[in-house]
Amino acid sequence: MILRNASALLVTVLLGAPAAFCQYWSQPEPIRLRPVSVAILEKQERTQAQAKPRIDLSPSGAGLIDFGDSLEPAGSENVPNYVKAFASRPGAPAAFAHAVRAFLYGGLVQPEVKLGMALRVAQLNGNPYVAAHVERLLRSTEEGKKVLLAIRAEKISVLPIEQRLALKYADELSPEFGGVDDATFREVRGYYNDSQIIELTETVGFFNYFTRLAEGLNLPIEAWVLDTPAHPDVPAFHPYAGRVPFLTDEHLARINEYLPSTEGTNRWNSERTQLWEPDLPEIWWAFGKIVSKTPSTLPRAIRSYVTFAVATSNGCRYCTLHTLLSLRRAGIDPAKLASIKKDDSQLSPDELVAVQFARKLTRGPGTITDADWSSVVKRFTEQGALDILFGACGMNYLNRFNDAMHSPSEDVPIANYHEVYGDDWTPTPVSALAK
Repeated sequence: MILRNASALLVTVLLGAPAAFCQYWSQPEPIRLRPVSVAILEKQERTQAQAKPRIDLSPSGAGLIDFGDSLEPAGSENVPNYVKAFASRPGAPAAFAHAVRAFLYGGLVQPEVKLGMALRVAQLNGNPYVAAHVERLLRSTEEGKKVLLAIRAEKISVLPIEQRLALKYADELSPEFGGVDDATFREVRGYYNDSQIIELTETVGFFNYFTRLAEGLNLPIEAWVLDTPAHPDVPAFHPYAGRVPFLTDEHLARINEYLPSTEGTNRWNSERTQLWEPDLPEIWWAFGKIVSKTPSTLPRAIRSYVTFAVATSNGCRYCTLHTLLSLRRAGIDPAKLASIKKDDSQLSPDELVAVQFARKLTRGPGTITDADWSSVVKRFTEQGALDILFGACGMNYLNRFNDAMHSPSEDVPIANYHEVYGDDWTPTPVSALAK
């Protein structure tokens, strides 16, 4: 357990354990943490197989997914626990299984590259559950074995340059603060076109969601993951060599049909950026809509405080401004919004429990305990706790996308920030955060 939580503990040592919103308010200098080694994660996997999940999982998983959504071959009865975790949300198990399949084996980037990135995210977040699933899939192809061997031996330098850059991209984008620097982005852009970069970024965001979901629910690793080889039934990958990305007529039609504008005739800039490679975002949005169909037991303000806490913790300017706008639209008094820039003293007991859980899940996924989960369930019921977990995981996804893409903020959230605080969002030096 000590080794598993090494990354999160190092964050605590370096940054302390502040509780106030102001200490997460702006993006400090980047912090780079050493990933937990694959060898250590593999030692933890057998122990994690005996873990007690924090929610009830369906014993069989029967009827939750169809073959077309699964990575397992036709006729297999293997239903992963990450699918069973969504059993209380009708349609969500199949949607999430489809998303896992699509993010790994769809799109324009070689699957083994994205599997390697997923393993790096699992290493950075100290998560043996996702690591076990990804390692199993990497072992299913010769190219995947090469990637796994290089990562396991900590000899990434032997991989081709485009694979090394993708792993470096995951390493820089996954930690809370800093994101991808301009030099790395230029390097990556030399080997991947813009649509492929969107896909790489979506992949990092998705697996930061997935690892936090697994940690938050303490998902046990399935015996078949550890003891049987993978034979994923997926289409053959065909490399896309184009250097200039483009949207087909089919894509444009699907965009307008599938994703109606959120602001009249306009779109948020985050959406505009994602739509350069619309296949994966469309699958992600479909999953989000299905999960949100189950009426939330949480007040809108609580949900907004959770996403605001994650956005400020991760130092994402774009998402901080948007989640502040969400709080304003939820009817929160501007005077209260002004106060939470300084500390948490104006938060209600319920708000504080939700915010503290979201922050802890963000800063150190492996530090979440049964007591943390129980405190949230006691306040909000299990369904409410799941809403908080899903919201925090989802914002960790979005923060990494918008931070990496440097999504420019729109006039509406900027104007709202000025109305509430009377100034601009500016980075806060690390020295100021330590005081």
